[in-house]
Amino acid sequence: MTVPAVEAVDVWRTYELDGVSVSALRGVSLTIDQGEYVAVIGPSGSGKSTLMHLLGGLDRPSGGRLVIGGRDVTTLTAPELATLRNETIGFVFQAFHLLARTSAVDNVALPLVYRGVGARQRREQAAAMLGRVGLGHRLHHRPNQLSGGEQQRVAIARALVTEPAVLLADEPTGNLDSATGEAVLELLERLNAESGVALVMVTHDQEVAARAHRRIAVRDGLIRSDSLHDRPPSDGSGVPATLDPAPSAEPRSASGSGPGHPPGGPGGAAGATGRLPRAEERPRPSGRLHRGDAG
Repeated sequence: MTVPAVEAVDVWRTYELDGVSVSALRGVSLTIDQGEYVAVIGPSGSGKSTLMHLLGGLDRPSGGRLVIGGRDVTTLTAPELATLRNETIGFVFQAFHLLARTSAVDNVALPLVYRGVGARQRREQAAAMLGRVGLGHRLHHRPNQLSGGEQQRVAIARALVTEPAVLLADEPTGNLDSATGEAVLELLERLNAESGVALVMVTHDQEVAARAHRRIAVRDGLIRSDSLHDRPPSDGSGVPATLDPAPSAEPRSASGSGPGHPPGGPGGAAGATGRLPRAEERPRPSGRLHRGDAG
């Protein structure tokens, strides 16, 4: 029997704020199987980022059972949980989180450092993964020498270089123009189909969510709906074998990021170590629903 990539059973996450208990998640149950393509949608404050933190092993539930890669996270020490994240989960962030003074190949190789992989081998693996995302010609470019779409592809390569079972993408097209965002989505979908990695994408964009095979709607810390859909093709040509650069709708700025695209910035270790920005949500109370209930 195949072990699910992630399984949550009646998971709660409660925070103490100025002496008041606030429940960000209120009894969530779901299973994500290997190779699934899932979109998690919901407004700000719905609990979707808290859910992502938990599914990625960045936080522990206050109650319930959370199993990642066949291991119950509540039984793990902090070092064991960090190792599980490195071996099982890949993260892609809206803001890229690349090391600004580090080449693309060394940014991608960073998670392999934590595995103890030798310098030569990890650079070879990183170069091969950059080739898979269409950046074999950009190995030695720093983030400020890359467009926003190229930076996101470096971030995707970094997330996948450890061959994770689950790829968590938090608004992966949020800082990209529409043409580049389309290309990045096609890349993620191709990698999901080719490698069998479970792709879980957190988004507020209904059009982006409509591409997924399964959509989970979160509101007030509850799963309001969980449904399967046939994904429509993005165009008639299918997904490209490699991702070609997007059209010039995304000119580079002095920072290399293009209009509205943040530079790589100093937060690059986040992508390698699995540290996310602070969650934005603080939900409001509501009645409890289970998977499959209408919202």
